[in-house]
Amino acid sequence: MRHQLIIVFFFIGLSTLNAQIESKQDTLYVQNKESKGLITPLIAYVEKTAFQYLESSNDKTSAIKGFDFSIMGGPYYSNETKVGMGLIASGLYRLSGCSEDMAPSSVSLFSNITTVGAYSFGVKGTTFFPEMRYWINANVSFSDTPLRYWGVGYNAGSKEDYSTYNNMQKNIEVDFFKKIGKYSALGITSNAMEVTGLNFSDTNILGGESRKSTGVGVGLMLSYDSRDFIPNPYKGMYAMMSNTYYSGLLGSTHNFNRTDLIFRYYKQLRKGSILAFDLDSTLNTGSIDWGTMALVGNPNQMRGYYQGRYRDKKLIDSQVELRQHVYKRSGVVVWAGAGNVFSKFSTFHLCQTLPTYGTGYRFELKERVNFRLDYGRGKGESAFYININEAF
Repeated sequence: MRHQLIIVFFFIGLSTLNAQIESKQDTLYVQNKESKGLITPLIAYVEKTAFQYLESSNDKTSAIKGFDFSIMGGPYYSNETKVGMGLIASGLYRLSGCSEDMAPSSVSLFSNITTVGAYSFGVKGTTFFPEMRYWINANVSFSDTPLRYWGVGYNAGSKEDYSTYNNMQKNIEVDFFKKIGKYSALGITSNAMEVTGLNFSDTNILGGESRKSTGVGVGLMLSYDSRDFIPNPYKGMYAMMSNTYYSGLLGSTHNFNRTDLIFRYYKQLRKGSILAFDLDSTLNTGSIDWGTMALVGNPNQMRGYYQGRYRDKKLIDSQVELRQHVYKRSGVVVWAGAGNVFSKFSTFHLCQTLPTYGTGYRFELKERVNFRLDYGRGKGESAFYININEAF
């Protein structure tokens, strides 16, 4: 068994941060109006350390011979959460009977903690069975994070008034898939979650709703995936439809149905130039509380918005991104998109559409695996994102 310990100091050399930073497993999200720093030392260090890690973790033979274990960690900082440390311990393996050319199964333990008490931990993994006829995805997590809450709906998010609170969330997801075609699969999904809002600075903003809710649901998933390389596709298409019903008979505090739809398309315009398209929607019907609604803004969709500032029963968003290789390991991207939150289709208004646009830098850690730095702008706000792999 081989051990590695890599500490990636993303923010050494950054001089000014008037920001909020959230650590989301392998993502650093910076909500900011402006940020200054030294990017060159960061890239040099990432190239030296993270590149070595990715090279070894992609070694297929080591995964076949046993359990290939490695550890990654790194500090982060924000004005609200102060200094924090994140840690990911991951392992690659193959079940008996799985061939060498199959993708390895994986499991990851993750955790982070800050000096003001925000923390999260959990485990996630994917297990592939021989010939990839079946596979299982599992994710178990717990988090306690200081956040802001504006209320439900477009009008609430457009206001400046918000309440601070602590979002405590427990989540268990298990999905079982069966391959039904060359690119398609049918799956059964299950989810149990508990969301609790603590220490609201203004409880009136909840409008009488309970600060705690539980959702337990089961459903079906159908997917089609012809992408040539999932972390950074040059061509192909990905489509997914998931429908999950949360019932009081299973332990939910509310009865509601959630439908998620995803469509992504990739086309290589010429060597080094990729056009990527993304369309996502989350459609909830029935009785749903403030803590389990569809949220605008994350490191992958609607970049530039504080996650959850705009929330409602339904969300539709889309983006187009041009990815251009520039020189050696460097590349740039530009994107533009839009999204809309609404309670029902009869209340959908084009004038309430939220824009998103931005640009980013890419540094190739290894072939088709990129370190990314994005700056996104939304309606009256903006954000920086630091991550590995493309947004979608």
